[in-house]
Amino acid sequence: MPVLKTSRLICRPLTHDDWAFFLTLQQDSDVMRFVADARTEEEIRTAFDSRLPEWSPGSPHWLCLVLCDKASGAPLGVTGYIQDENKCAEVGFLLTPEAQGKGYGAESLHAVCDYAFSAGGLRRLTACVTAGNDASRRLLEKLGFILEGTLRESYWLHQTWHDDWVFGLLKHEYQPPAP
Repeated sequence: MPVLKTSRLICRPLTHDDWAFFLTLQQDSDVMRFVADARTEEEIRTAFDSRLPEWSPGSPHWLCLVLCDKASGAPLGVTGYIQDENKCAEVGFLLTPEAQGKGYGAESLHAVCDYAFSAGGLRRLTACVTAGNDASRRLLEKLGFILEGTLRESYWLHQTWHDDWVFGLLKHEYQPPAP
């Protein structure tokens, strides 16, 4: 399983030892505001367990990497992707409130894109963002993802229907960060 390194981060595979961090992240209402309604610990555990199996390019489950600060080793969030059958994958990311707005999301997502387009053999990445999540939209656009459309009233969240923004990035469009 891949371990991705950036100037400030080590993005390593999720392990059983990450349960407490994953649970805390998933139970944080600010982190999950645009992602999911409150879930039971059992539901979160099911999501956690589904991300633990050995992963390699083409696996049918999420590549889930924990973002860790290189200096302290502290976990800052999770990122990764899930591949479909057309050499495409959907990327995702969650950051702790303390890590938001500090460039960790862009840094980690660049590493994921680099990996997905090279070792992962993918040709296209997508991201689905609940309309109104402007921070995630800015992050994706900063990396070159293009807003391809809006799925109207496609996501049930907080007792109401929300639009989803769909973003895409093709391998030949991707620009790695300057060294």
